[in-house]
Amino acid sequence: MATMDEQEQRRRRLRAWRGSRRVLARTGADGTLGEQLAALAADAPSVHDPEDCPDVYGDGVVADLERRAADLLGMEAAAFFPTGTMAQQVALRCWAGRTGDATVALHPLSHPELHEGGALGAVSGLRTVHPTSGPELPSAAEVREFPEPFGTLMLELPLRDAGFALPSWEELTAVVEAARERDAVVHFDGARLWECGPHFGRELSEIAALADSVYVSFYKSLGGLSGAVLAGPSTLVEEARVWRHRYGGQVFQQYPAALSALLGLQRELPRLPAFVAHAKVVAGALAEGFAASGVPWFRVRPEPPHTHQFQVWLPYDAEVLDEASVRQAEESGVTLFKRWSTSAAAPPGVSFTEVTVAADGLEWTAEDVREAVAEFVGHLAR
Repeated sequence: MATMDEQEQRRRRLRAWRGSRRVLARTGADGTLGEQLAALAADAPSVHDPEDCPDVYGDGVVADLERRAADLLGMEAAAFFPTGTMAQQVALRCWAGRTGDATVALHPLSHPELHEGGALGAVSGLRTVHPTSGPELPSAAEVREFPEPFGTLMLELPLRDAGFALPSWEELTAVVEAARERDAVVHFDGARLWECGPHFGRELSEIAALADSVYVSFYKSLGGLSGAVLAGPSTLVEEARVWRHRYGGQVFQQYPAALSALLGLQRELPRLPAFVAHAKVVAGALAEGFAASGVPWFRVRPEPPHTHQFQVWLPYDAEVLDEASVRQAEESGVTLFKRWSTSAAAPPGVSFTEVTVAADGLEWTAEDVREAVAEFVGHLAR
């Protein structure tokens, strides 16, 4: 539970971010409740008839969203879930029952291993193994030669905690084929799959077609309020609906989340390729700025970015970097970085931040970025 001091620090950050005239990305979480409600009420009629009845246990606008997502991903069916954690647990549990093998092969930096409290084992009775220990997804050789059997290979695309990293298209198809050779099914953790097309040079449906099932999120890159879908064969999705109910995910009404997701598909999805392209400009300018700034060292990871998100690493404590970031926003109205974090894999005094380039970031030139870096480093010196 957050202390009063932590809550005040959060309010300070939000005030600084909201008051900034220049940011790389704005999210709904940066706004107020009133702003969120007003925007949804004003925009929702463009994606769904406002005279329609609210959904009840997944019909109406929720069912429309499921059909839309399934079509985009080229899958037979899709089921809406209140959270991606639930969607993914259900998918892997269903596949375990169908393959007769409760072992899931995945990367040690994947979301279920780092951010779900061990839920796959504690809640769903699944066991996880790691075909690789490297900073990227497993190779075909690692999957093919892994000494233990597994029923499902889960691939997180992109791998967030490795810097939103993606394999090449050839590497991805090869690792999927290696799993097939072992008679394993393939599930994509595609929370951020929406922005992977430019890197692979493929449409969403062609990427998703490599997998037996795919989970996608609506709030991460599309700006929705919450929610996700699990897409795959009709028989799997029907079974997933049963488990969704058992897991407590059969929510009475979800139309705000569904409407915001449809708005994201309409507005944000077509713009993601532009965000991905400009992220390369921003990342390159950040590297140039830090190289000229006099900091001991820095790292942009990956360079160039694979999507519109990437990491920046610096040799300072997170608290020091957070303070410099907030002061820059407060004093100049420029938010270059938001929150900084430490990593258990990094030595003390080393921190990283995640950079997202979205609509507001398209206004930044490379020179704007370099100037903002110089200003930020000046705050560090203070």
